[in-house]
Amino acid sequence: MSAERRESHGYDELRGEGWTRLLAAARRRLERTGGALDGDIGLTTPGEAERRTVIGITGRYRPETAKRLAVPLRDLDGYLYDRYGTGLLQTLGRLHGPLRDRPAERAGEQARREQALTSAHSSRLAGQGWFAAWLDRIAADGTLTRLVRRGDAPLLDAAVRVLERLTGDRLPAYPSGALPLPVLAEWATGDTKALVPGAPLEQLVLRALAQRTGDGRVVPRERAGRRALWESAGAVADDLASQVLVLNIGAEGDTVVCDWLRDAAGFGIPFRLTLHQLATDPVVPAARTIFVCENPAVLRAAAGELQDTAAALVCTEGVPSAACHKLLGDAVRAGSRLHWRADFDWAGLRITGDAVARHGAHPWRMTSADYTAALGEGGSTPLAGPPAASPWDPGLALAMEASGSTVMEERLLPALLSDLTRA
Repeated sequence: MSAERRESHGYDELRGEGWTRLLAAARRRLERTGGALDGDIGLTTPGEAERRTVIGITGRYRPETAKRLAVPLRDLDGYLYDRYGTGLLQTLGRLHGPLRDRPAERAGEQARREQALTSAHSSRLAGQGWFAAWLDRIAADGTLTRLVRRGDAPLLDAAVRVLERLTGDRLPAYPSGALPLPVLAEWATGDTKALVPGAPLEQLVLRALAQRTGDGRVVPRERAGRRALWESAGAVADDLASQVLVLNIGAEGDTVVCDWLRDAAGFGIPFRLTLHQLATDPVVPAARTIFVCENPAVLRAAAGELQDTAAALVCTEGVPSAACHKLLGDAVRAGSRLHWRADFDWAGLRITGDAVARHGAHPWRMTSADYTAALGEGGSTPLAGPPAASPWDPGLALAMEASGSTVMEERLLPALLSDLTRA
Protein backbone atom coordinates (compact mmCIF):
# COMPACT_ATOMS: atom_id res chain seq x y z
CA MET A 1 0.00 0.00 0.00
CA SER A 2 1.42 3.41 -0.95
CA ALA A 3 2.07 6.11 1.66
CA GLU A 4 -0.77 8.29 0.29
CA ARG A 5 -3.27 5.42 0.39
CA ARG A 6 -2.10 4.41 3.88
CA GLU A 7 -2.52 7.99 5.14
CA SER A 8 -5.98 8.31 3.60
CA HIS A 9 -7.06 4.99 5.01
CA GLY A 10 -5.65 5.81 8.43
CA TYR A 11 -7.37 9.14 8.64
CA ASP A 12 -10.70 7.55 7.83
CA GLU A 13 -10.13 5.14 10.72
CA LEU A 14 -9.25 8.02 13.07
CA ARG A 15 -12.66 9.54 12.45
CA GLY A 16 -14.32 6.45 13.83
CA GLU A 17 -16.05 5.82 17.14
CA GLY A 18 -12.99 4.48 18.92
CA TRP A 19 -10.91 7.60 18.22
CA THR A 20 -13.23 10.62 18.33
CA ARG A 21 -13.22 11.37 22.07
CA LEU A 22 -9.60 10.36 22.49
CA LEU A 23 -8.30 12.73 19.83
CA ALA A 24 -10.60 15.53 21.05
CA ALA A 25 -9.14 15.13 24.57
CA ALA A 26 -5.61 15.15 23.13
CA ARG A 27 -6.34 18.32 21.19
CA ARG A 28 -7.70 20.12 24.25
CA ARG A 29 -4.69 19.09 26.31
CA LEU A 30 -2.13 20.11 23.69
CA GLU A 31 -3.82 23.46 23.03
CA ARG A 32 -3.86 24.13 26.77
CA THR A 33 -0.16 23.29 27.22
CA GLY A 34 1.22 24.77 24.02
CA GLY A 35 1.80 21.37 22.36
CA ALA A 36 3.78 19.69 25.17
CA LEU A 37 3.63 15.87 24.91
CA ASP A 38 3.88 15.41 28.67
CA GLY A 39 1.42 13.55 30.87
CA ASP A 40 -1.58 11.59 29.78
CA ILE A 41 -5.20 11.99 28.78
CA GLY A 42 -8.12 9.93 29.95
CA LEU A 43 -11.49 8.63 28.87
CA THR A 44 -14.25 8.11 31.43
CA THR A 45 -16.89 5.39 30.99
CA PRO A 46 -15.25 4.21 27.75
CA GLY A 47 -17.14 2.30 25.09
CA GLU A 48 -15.99 -1.03 23.69
CA ALA A 49 -14.48 0.56 20.57
CA GLU A 50 -12.58 3.05 22.71
CA ARG A 51 -11.29 0.28 24.99
CA ARG A 52 -9.93 -1.66 22.05
CA THR A 53 -8.32 1.49 20.61
CA VAL A 54 -6.53 2.23 23.90
CA ILE A 55 -5.33 -1.41 24.14
CA GLY A 56 -3.94 -1.10 20.63
CA ILE A 57 -2.13 2.16 21.42
CA THR A 58 -0.61 1.14 24.77
CA GLY A 59 -0.20 -2.62 24.21
CA ARG A 60 -1.72 -3.24 27.63
CA TYR A 61 -4.94 -5.08 28.30
CA ARG A 62 -7.77 -3.10 29.86
CA PRO A 63 -10.78 -4.96 31.29
CA GLU A 64 -14.33 -4.20 30.19
CA THR A 65 -15.10 -3.04 33.75
CA ALA A 66 -12.58 -0.15 33.62
CA LYS A 67 -14.25 3.19 34.41
CA ARG A 68 -11.38 5.32 33.12
CA LEU A 69 -8.69 4.65 30.56
CA ALA A 70 -5.45 6.68 30.66
CA VAL A 71 -3.23 7.09 27.59
CA PRO A 72 0.21 8.74 27.79
CA LEU A 73 0.49 11.40 25.09
CA ARG A 74 3.91 10.12 24.05
CA ASP A 75 2.47 6.63 23.49
CA LEU A 76 -0.28 8.10 21.33
CA ASP A 77 2.25 10.21 19.41
CA GLY A 78 4.49 7.21 18.79
CA TYR A 79 1.60 4.97 17.77
CA LEU A 80 0.33 7.44 15.19
CA TYR A 81 3.79 8.03 13.77
CA ASP A 82 4.52 4.31 13.46
CA ARG A 83 1.14 3.45 11.98
CA TYR A 84 0.30 6.48 9.81
CA GLY A 85 3.58 8.27 9.25
CA THR A 86 2.54 11.43 11.17
CA GLY A 87 2.89 12.25 14.87
CA LEU A 88 0.08 13.45 17.13
CA LEU A 89 0.45 17.18 16.44
CA GLN A 90 0.64 16.74 12.66
CA THR A 91 -2.21 14.24 12.63
CA LEU A 92 -4.54 16.50 14.60
CA GLY A 93 -3.65 19.40 12.32
CA ARG A 94 -4.49 17.42 9.20
CA LEU A 95 -7.72 16.09 10.67
CA HIS A 96 -9.23 19.29 12.09
CA GLY A 97 -6.89 22.18 11.28
CA PRO A 98 -3.96 23.74 13.15
CA LEU A 99 -3.91 23.58 16.92
CA ARG A 100 -4.26 26.75 18.94
CA ASP A 101 -1.42 27.74 21.22
CA ARG A 102 -3.49 28.96 24.13
CA PRO A 103 -0.57 29.94 26.40
CA ALA A 104 0.80 32.10 23.59
CA GLU A 105 -2.68 33.53 22.99
CA ARG A 106 -3.03 34.38 26.67
CA ALA A 107 0.39 35.98 26.73
CA GLY A 108 -0.44 38.02 23.62
CA GLU A 109 -3.79 39.02 25.07
CA GLN A 110 -2.15 40.09 28.33
CA ALA A 111 0.44 42.09 26.40
CA ARG A 112 -2.30 43.90 24.47
CA ARG A 113 -4.18 44.60 27.72
CA GLU A 114 -1.08 46.03 29.33
CA GLN A 115 -0.29 48.10 26.25
CA ALA A 116 -3.81 49.56 26.23
CA LEU A 117 -3.65 50.36 29.96
CA THR A 118 -0.17 51.85 29.68
CA SER A 119 -1.34 54.12 26.89
CA ALA A 120 -4.41 55.18 28.89
CA HIS A 121 -2.34 55.84 32.02
CA SER A 122 -0.13 58.19 30.01
CA SER A 123 -3.09 60.59 29.70
CA ARG A 124 -2.92 63.93 31.45
CA LEU A 125 -6.02 62.74 33.36
CA ALA A 126 -4.13 59.87 35.00
CA GLY A 127 -3.61 61.79 38.22
CA GLN A 128 -7.35 62.25 38.81
CA GLY A 129 -9.01 59.74 41.10
CA TRP A 130 -12.12 59.17 39.02
CA PHE A 131 -10.05 58.43 35.90
CA ALA A 132 -7.83 55.90 37.69
CA ALA A 133 -10.88 54.25 39.28
CA TRP A 134 -12.54 53.97 35.86
CA LEU A 135 -9.50 52.25 34.37
CA ASP A 136 -9.24 49.90 37.36
CA ARG A 137 -12.85 48.85 36.99
CA ILE A 138 -12.85 48.17 33.26
CA ALA A 139 -9.63 46.18 33.73
CA ALA A 140 -11.10 44.16 36.62
CA ASP A 141 -14.60 43.39 35.34
CA GLY A 142 -13.62 41.91 31.96
CA THR A 143 -14.51 44.93 29.83
CA LEU A 144 -10.94 45.48 28.66
CA THR A 145 -10.43 41.77 27.98
CA ARG A 146 -13.54 41.69 25.80
CA LEU A 147 -12.32 44.72 23.86
CA VAL A 148 -8.92 43.09 23.29
CA ARG A 149 -10.45 39.80 22.15
CA ARG A 150 -12.72 41.58 19.69
CA GLY A 151 -9.85 43.61 18.32
CA ASP A 152 -11.42 46.79 19.76
CA ALA A 153 -8.61 47.78 22.13
CA PRO A 154 -8.15 51.10 20.20
CA LEU A 155 -11.56 52.14 21.56
CA LEU A 156 -9.94 52.68 24.94
CA ASP A 157 -7.58 55.26 23.44
CA ALA A 158 -10.56 56.87 21.69
CA ALA A 159 -12.45 57.02 25.00
CA VAL A 160 -9.46 58.69 26.66
CA ARG A 161 -9.30 61.27 23.86
CA VAL A 162 -13.01 62.02 24.32
CA LEU A 163 -12.58 62.43 28.07
CA GLU A 164 -9.56 64.68 27.61
CA ARG A 165 -11.52 66.88 25.24
CA LEU A 166 -14.56 67.04 27.53
CA THR A 167 -12.56 67.83 30.67
CA GLY A 168 -10.05 70.18 29.02
CA ASP A 169 -9.99 73.85 28.28
CA ARG A 170 -9.90 73.57 24.49
CA LEU A 171 -13.52 72.89 23.68
CA PRO A 172 -14.58 74.31 20.31
CA ALA A 173 -16.75 77.40 20.52
CA TYR A 174 -20.40 76.60 19.76
CA PRO A 175 -23.37 78.92 20.11
CA SER A 176 -24.98 76.58 22.65
CA GLY A 177 -21.81 76.34 24.74
CA ALA A 178 -22.01 72.51 24.51
CA LEU A 179 -20.17 70.18 22.15
CA PRO A 180 -22.43 68.11 19.83
CA LEU A 181 -21.76 64.37 20.14
CA PRO A 182 -21.36 63.78 16.38
CA VAL A 183 -18.63 66.46 16.29
CA LEU A 184 -16.94 64.91 19.32
CA ALA A 185 -17.17 61.41 17.80
CA GLU A 186 -15.74 62.52 14.46
CA TRP A 187 -12.84 64.25 16.16
CA ALA A 188 -12.00 61.20 18.31
CA THR A 189 -12.55 58.41 15.76
CA GLY A 190 -13.33 59.84 12.33
CA ASP A 191 -16.83 58.33 12.62
CA THR A 192 -19.69 60.68 13.47
CA LYS A 193 -21.78 57.73 14.73
CA ALA A 194 -19.20 56.31 17.16
CA LEU A 195 -21.03 57.80 20.16
CA VAL A 196 -24.60 56.88 19.24
CA PRO A 197 -26.61 55.18 22.03
CA GLY A 198 -25.47 51.61 22.57
CA ALA A 199 -22.12 51.96 20.81
CA PRO A 200 -19.16 50.43 22.73
CA LEU A 201 -17.37 53.78 22.80
CA GLU A 202 -20.43 55.52 24.24
CA GLN A 203 -20.64 52.95 27.04
CA LEU A 204 -16.95 53.32 27.89
CA VAL A 205 -17.14 57.11 28.08
CA LEU A 206 -20.39 57.15 30.05
CA ARG A 207 -18.91 54.77 32.62
CA ALA A 208 -16.06 57.22 33.08
CA LEU A 209 -18.43 60.19 33.36
CA ALA A 210 -20.54 58.32 35.93
CA GLN A 211 -17.36 57.75 37.91
CA ARG A 212 -16.50 61.43 37.57
CA THR A 213 -19.88 62.63 38.80
CA GLY A 214 -19.70 60.34 41.83
CA ASP A 215 -22.20 57.71 40.68
CA GLY A 216 -19.55 54.98 40.50
CA ARG A 217 -20.14 52.33 37.90
CA VAL A 218 -23.84 53.12 37.43
CA VAL A 219 -24.72 54.27 33.91
CA PRO A 220 -28.42 55.13 33.55
CA ARG A 221 -30.37 52.90 31.19
CA GLU A 222 -32.95 55.50 30.30
CA ARG A 223 -32.17 58.03 27.59
CA ALA A 224 -32.77 61.05 29.81
CA GLY A 225 -30.24 59.86 32.37
CA ARG A 226 -27.59 59.19 29.74
CA ARG A 227 -28.23 62.60 28.20
CA ALA A 228 -27.76 64.19 31.62
CA LEU A 229 -24.39 62.45 32.00
CA TRP A 230 -23.21 63.83 28.67
CA GLU A 231 -24.43 67.29 29.54
CA SER A 232 -22.67 67.17 32.91
CA ALA A 233 -19.43 67.12 30.90
CA GLY A 234 -20.41 69.79 28.37
CA ALA A 235 -21.55 67.55 25.51
CA VAL A 236 -25.03 67.39 24.07
CA ALA A 237 -26.73 64.71 22.03
CA ASP A 238 -29.78 66.78 21.06
CA ASP A 239 -30.15 70.52 21.58
CA LEU A 240 -33.94 70.18 21.37
CA ALA A 241 -34.08 67.49 24.06
CA SER A 242 -31.89 69.52 26.43
CA GLN A 243 -34.37 71.73 28.30
CA VAL A 244 -34.71 73.87 31.39
CA LEU A 245 -37.91 74.57 33.35
CA VAL A 246 -38.38 78.17 34.52
CA LEU A 247 -40.88 80.38 36.31
CA ASN A 248 -41.05 84.18 36.10
CA ILE A 249 -37.81 84.49 34.16
CA GLY A 250 -38.41 87.72 32.33
CA ALA A 251 -35.99 88.57 29.55
CA GLU A 252 -34.34 91.58 28.04
CA GLY A 253 -34.42 91.69 24.26
CA ASP A 254 -36.82 91.75 21.34
CA THR A 255 -36.52 88.17 20.11
CA VAL A 256 -39.43 85.72 19.89
CA VAL A 257 -38.10 83.69 22.81
CA CYS A 258 -37.78 86.82 24.96
CA ASP A 259 -41.37 87.71 24.14
CA TRP A 260 -42.51 84.22 25.19
CA LEU A 261 -40.66 84.48 28.49
CA ARG A 262 -42.13 87.89 29.28
CA ASP A 263 -45.64 86.66 28.49
CA ALA A 264 -45.19 83.56 30.68
CA ALA A 265 -43.77 85.63 33.54
CA GLY A 266 -46.65 88.09 33.29
CA PHE A 267 -49.11 85.30 34.09
CA GLY A 268 -46.87 83.25 36.42
CA ILE A 269 -46.89 80.32 34.00
CA PRO A 270 -44.05 77.73 34.04
CA PHE A 271 -42.15 77.63 30.77
CA ARG A 272 -39.66 75.26 29.15
CA LEU A 273 -36.68 76.52 27.18
CA THR A 274 -34.61 74.32 24.88
CA LEU A 275 -30.89 74.60 24.32
CA HIS A 276 -31.66 75.23 20.65
CA GLN A 277 -33.79 78.26 21.55
CA LEU A 278 -31.14 79.61 23.90
CA ALA A 279 -28.46 79.24 21.24
CA THR A 280 -30.40 80.76 18.37
CA ASP A 281 -32.20 83.48 20.37
CA PRO A 282 -29.85 84.48 23.22
CA VAL A 283 -31.73 85.25 26.43
CA VAL A 284 -30.57 87.69 29.11
CA PRO A 285 -32.84 87.21 32.16
CA ALA A 286 -34.23 90.45 33.50
CA ALA A 287 -34.17 89.25 37.12
CA ARG A 288 -31.12 90.24 39.14
CA THR A 289 -31.84 87.47 41.68
CA ILE A 290 -32.63 83.96 40.50
CA PHE A 291 -33.46 81.03 42.75
CA VAL A 292 -32.62 77.50 41.64
CA CYS A 293 -34.24 74.31 42.93
CA GLU A 294 -33.86 70.65 42.00
CA ASN A 295 -37.39 69.25 42.01
CA PRO A 296 -40.33 70.32 39.81
CA ALA A 297 -42.68 70.04 42.81
CA VAL A 298 -41.12 73.19 44.25
CA LEU A 299 -41.62 75.17 41.05
CA ARG A 300 -45.13 73.77 40.65
CA ALA A 301 -46.06 74.89 44.17
CA ALA A 302 -44.60 78.35 43.56
CA ALA A 303 -46.59 78.69 40.34
CA GLY A 304 -49.78 77.49 42.02
CA GLU A 305 -49.59 79.56 45.20
CA LEU A 306 -47.59 82.63 44.23
CA GLN A 307 -48.13 82.81 40.47
CA ASP A 308 -46.60 85.98 39.00
CA THR A 309 -45.58 87.30 42.44
CA ALA A 310 -43.00 84.57 42.94
CA ALA A 311 -39.33 85.34 42.51
CA ALA A 312 -37.56 84.16 39.37
CA LEU A 313 -37.10 80.40 39.76
CA VAL A 314 -35.25 77.79 37.70
CA CYS A 315 -35.67 74.04 38.22
CA THR A 316 -32.77 71.73 37.32
CA GLU A 317 -34.90 68.56 37.48
CA GLY A 318 -31.94 66.62 38.85
CA VAL A 319 -28.51 67.11 37.31
CA PRO A 320 -28.58 70.45 35.47
CA SER A 321 -28.88 70.15 31.70
CA ALA A 322 -26.75 71.97 29.15
CA ALA A 323 -29.75 74.26 28.59
CA CYS A 324 -29.84 75.05 32.31
CA HIS A 325 -26.13 75.84 32.43
CA LYS A 326 -26.41 77.97 29.30
CA LEU A 327 -29.29 80.06 30.72
CA LEU A 328 -27.75 80.52 34.16
CA GLY A 329 -24.24 81.12 32.86
CA ASP A 330 -25.54 83.89 30.62
CA ALA A 331 -27.53 85.30 33.54
CA VAL A 332 -24.49 85.44 35.82
CA ARG A 333 -22.42 87.11 33.12
CA ALA A 334 -25.18 89.72 32.83
CA GLY A 335 -25.02 90.41 36.57
CA SER A 336 -27.61 88.06 38.07
CA ARG A 337 -27.07 86.46 41.48
CA LEU A 338 -27.97 82.78 41.91
CA HIS A 339 -29.37 81.19 45.09
CA TRP A 340 -29.04 77.44 44.59
CA ARG A 341 -30.29 74.40 46.40
CA ALA A 342 -30.88 70.68 45.85
CA ASP A 343 -31.95 67.64 47.84
CA PHE A 344 -30.06 66.74 50.98
CA ASP A 345 -28.44 63.66 49.49
CA TRP A 346 -24.95 63.05 48.14
CA ALA A 347 -25.98 63.88 44.58
CA GLY A 348 -27.54 67.12 45.84
CA LEU A 349 -24.28 68.13 47.52
CA ARG A 350 -22.36 67.46 44.32
CA ILE A 351 -24.87 69.48 42.25
CA THR A 352 -24.70 72.41 44.65
CA GLY A 353 -20.92 72.28 44.96
CA ASP A 354 -20.58 72.32 41.18
CA ALA A 355 -22.95 75.32 40.96
CA VAL A 356 -20.85 77.22 43.50
CA ALA A 357 -17.66 76.49 41.59
CA ARG A 358 -19.10 76.93 38.10
CA HIS A 359 -21.47 79.87 38.49
CA GLY A 360 -20.49 81.45 41.80
CA ALA A 361 -23.90 80.45 43.16
CA HIS A 362 -24.87 81.02 46.79
CA PRO A 363 -26.29 77.94 48.59
CA TRP A 364 -29.95 78.43 49.46
CA ARG A 365 -31.09 76.78 52.70
CA MET A 366 -28.31 74.21 52.29
CA THR A 367 -26.75 74.39 55.76
CA SER A 368 -26.35 71.80 58.48
CA ALA A 369 -28.95 73.67 60.54
CA ASP A 370 -31.47 73.50 57.67
CA TYR A 371 -30.79 69.78 57.30
CA THR A 372 -31.05 68.98 60.99
CA ALA A 373 -34.29 70.91 61.38
CA ALA A 374 -35.89 69.23 58.37
CA LEU A 375 -34.65 65.78 59.40
CA GLY A 376 -36.77 65.86 62.54
CA GLU A 377 -39.99 66.60 60.66
CA GLY A 378 -40.57 63.21 59.05
CA GLY A 379 -39.22 59.87 57.92
CA SER A 380 -36.34 59.61 55.49
CA THR A 381 -34.78 57.11 53.13
CA PRO A 382 -31.16 56.00 53.67
CA LEU A 383 -28.36 57.84 51.93
CA ALA A 384 -26.96 55.92 48.97
CA GLY A 385 -23.88 56.17 46.80
CA PRO A 386 -20.45 57.63 47.50
CA PRO A 387 -20.34 60.54 49.97
CA ALA A 388 -19.76 64.11 48.82
CA ALA A 389 -18.35 67.21 50.46
CA SER A 390 -20.11 70.49 51.30
CA PRO A 391 -17.33 73.11 51.17
CA TRP A 392 -19.73 75.99 51.86
CA ASP A 393 -20.70 74.32 55.17
CA PRO A 394 -18.47 71.33 56.06
CA GLY A 395 -20.77 70.48 58.94
CA LEU A 396 -23.56 69.62 56.52
CA ALA A 397 -21.79 66.62 55.01
CA LEU A 398 -20.75 65.48 58.48
CA ALA A 399 -24.32 65.72 59.77
CA MET A 400 -25.64 63.79 56.79
CA GLU A 401 -23.03 61.07 57.21
CA ALA A 402 -23.83 60.79 60.91
CA SER A 403 -27.59 60.43 60.35
CA GLY A 404 -27.35 58.40 57.14
CA SER A 405 -30.64 59.91 55.95
CA THR A 406 -31.80 61.93 52.99
CA VAL A 407 -34.13 64.93 53.10
CA MET A 408 -35.90 65.85 49.89
CA GLU A 409 -36.36 69.55 49.32
CA GLU A 410 -40.16 69.23 49.25
CA ARG A 411 -39.99 68.96 53.05
CA LEU A 412 -38.68 72.52 53.15
CA LEU A 413 -41.46 73.78 50.90
CA PRO A 414 -43.08 76.29 53.35
CA ALA A 415 -39.73 77.96 54.00
CA LEU A 416 -38.81 77.94 50.31
CA LEU A 417 -42.12 79.54 49.30
CA SER A 418 -41.62 82.16 52.01
CA ASP A 419 -38.20 83.00 50.55
CA LEU A 420 -39.66 83.21 47.05
CA THR A 421 -42.43 85.50 48.33
CA ARG A 422 -40.11 87.90 50.14
CA ALA A 423 -37.78 88.08 47.18
